[in-house]
Amino acid sequence: MNVNNPLAVCRRAPPVAGDKPIVFVVDDDISVRESLELLISFAQWQPQLFESAKDFLSQPRPVVPSCLVLDINLPDLNGLDLQTAIASERPDMPIIFITGYGDIPRTVRAMKAGAVEFLTKPFDDDVLLNAIAGALEGSRRALDRENNLRFLRTAYTSLTPREHEVMAMVVAGRLNKLIAADLNISEITVKAHRGKVMRKMKARSLADLVKMAALLMLPIG
Repeated sequence: MNVNNPLAVCRRAPPVAGDKPIVFVVDDDISVRESLELLISFAQWQPQLFESAKDFLSQPRPVVPSCLVLDINLPDLNGLDLQTAIASERPDMPIIFITGYGDIPRTVRAMKAGAVEFLTKPFDDDVLLNAIAGALEGSRRALDRENNLRFLRTAYTSLTPREHEVMAMVVAGRLNKLIAADLNISEITVKAHRGKVMRKMKARSLADLVKMAALLMLPIG
């Protein structure tokens, strides 16, 4: 790893608006940790370093884009076991494995479990930086999806029972007059409920509302 040209590294990874993305590093080799700390800092990301998997697991889940650069050979819990341990708790955190030697069976296992990259030491700085940049972008998209889904769930919970009924029928393609007949209410009342549903869900169109229902896993059609 070469950190003699920090300006070149910075140009490859421009700062992200808001809180800096976090690059977690778990490696029991202090020289590797120190080198990666410099490289990650020069790239204007936030490094957080850990000597063991257990130390990493004690940290709270981050609320900013993040990824994990993980040594496969660790003294307590090895890298593959750590990957399994965080799979359900932190599914939005991409993992980049690093190892001191090639190991095809473990590489295959790591990639099948969702690792985004598997690098053998010594590796080129640019290769690692590109892998980290891609992993952080994937993490950002996952967090955006999670935040969007959280908003949708909150908005859907704010609907009244009648509005839930109307929304279900609207996304199923029912016409206002048919909804009115089914619910034994006037068509004007259906339109009023429909308008409230659109406002509360912040849906700009029927297509938006259908997409929202699909994300919420509501019956459609």
